Amino acid sequence: MTEETNENVFVLRPMICEFNQLSMPDGSAMLMQGDTTVTAGVYGPIEAKAQKMMYDKAAVEVSYAPIKGPAKVDDRITEMYIKETCEAAIITTFHPATSICINVQELEDSGGLLCCILNAACLALINAGIPMKFTFGAVGCMIEKDTGNIILDPDNAQLQNARAEFTFGFDSMKKDVVCCHTVGRFTQSEFFEAMDKCKQASQYVFDFYRNLVKKYAKAI
Repeated sequence: MTEETNENVFVLRPMICEFNQLSMPDGSAMLMQGDTTVTAGVYGPIEAKAQKMMYDKAAVEVSYAPIKGPAKVDDRITEMYIKETCEAAIITTFHPATSICINVQELEDSGGLLCCILNAACLALINAGIPMKFTFGAVGCMIEKDTGNIILDPDNAQLQNARAEFTFGFDSMKKDVVCCHTVGRFTQSEFFEAMDKCKQASQYVFDFYRNLVKKYAKAI
């Protein structure tokens, strides 16, 4: 049992992505992680509105739409995570006094929604050709209520038995944490163990990015 667990410890749900599924944005990506599906579109750099214009760098604007109903408070928090993560990655000084708009639409939530959103946003930025200091990849995990085991990339059925949930975003250069979201109760040691497992699993996400872009570019 232990050997089987070790073999599967860094296994994530299958990821499938299609670029340019939306015709209007400068870059777009539809990403599936398991059954969780998100589309992201990037517009820009475009002329910024006067009240949001910054003369030394580009302004990053984010809009997130849930699968149904109007946006709620939690959705505004999701927008904050997207905005701050993307701002950390984008070289905003390359296009001063402009705006880069990122629109994200949830299509299906089967667990790991924030991970899917962040990864879709990164892929849309890549597709749009936005200059970036690094790409970022998000991985989630949970701590089982009964056993205390850490499960990577859980689906909704597994999350029913979660004592704590984690979402970490890592940069592609040094694997530093650029985004972190937690829910539930956990110890400091559990937090660092979860972060370490997600960091190692993030290489799968970055390898997926690279293999995907190879289909659209001759050299990386």
